[in-house]
Amino acid sequence: MTPSLKQLRYFVEIVDSGSFSLAAERLFIAQSALSRQIRDLEAVLQVELLLRKPRHVEPTAAGQAFYDSARRILSELADAATQARNVQRGGEGGLRLLHSSSVVLTPQLCAWLQHWQTQHPAVRFEIAQASSEQQSVDIEEGRADLGLAREPVLRRYPNIRIDPLHEERLVVAIGMNHPLARQQSLALHALRDVPFVSLPHPERGGLSYRVAQLCQTSGFYPIAAGAVSRKLSQLSLVAAGFGVAVVPESMQWFAPEGIRFIPLSDAGATTRAVVLSRRDAPPAVAGLRALATAEH
Repeated sequence: MTPSLKQLRYFVEIVDSGSFSLAAERLFIAQSALSRQIRDLEAVLQVELLLRKPRHVEPTAAGQAFYDSARRILSELADAATQARNVQRGGEGGLRLLHSSSVVLTPQLCAWLQHWQTQHPAVRFEIAQASSEQQSVDIEEGRADLGLAREPVLRRYPNIRIDPLHEERLVVAIGMNHPLARQQSLALHALRDVPFVSLPHPERGGLSYRVAQLCQTSGFYPIAAGAVSRKLSQLSLVAAGFGVAVVPESMQWFAPEGIRFIPLSDAGATTRAVVLSRRDAPPAVAGLRALATAEH
């Protein structure tokens, strides 16, 4: 009996994250099911793969050797899948583009895509939303070609390159009836006691993580509003009066009525969008990546 690909993927995720609970969350399965799969894997191999410590797990010597081989197998399988898709597409038949909810498809970004497509009329874009961290996974495993994310990207893969796209000012999205709505600019410390409708996930990067970092530099951690979201829907929560959000100024394009956007006066109150792609991306993807980074 040999290990399954599912078991390989689960084991690699546990080693990468350093804990069963975090790996289970990233894999969207129950922790008990994950533990059972690893016990079965160890039984098949007849070796102990992981040292289970109070706050984390780490591979044994045998586990580290198995991890290196398992990661190589998964990477080669992803490469094979990518090559098969490229053959099916005829080399340049379709590109899957992911973007985080904070990297909105503004007219400028759409113009960039359209400009590239005029030179590659046979290519069809398939565009979907995904978190910065999920984009890395999907591109690494061959399910997507290019990603538009916000720094910081916490989860790094050796085959994924991160290129700067553009930097934007951060602004405060605030309801028209809020007491601070008449200000011409705001410093972050003025929001110390104001509820935020977006808070960072403890294990994910992106916009909310960046905002929390800036708030901590100003001496506080944002407090949660009665309803929170890390998606574009946070602007609807602002309009409804739940609290405020600190967002890139480009998100004004998709704001509902009833919101005012106020610039932040703090030095360094900016956010950077980045392009994610595989280092060995096929020519069509590499060309799109180069155009994006050159034009922005």
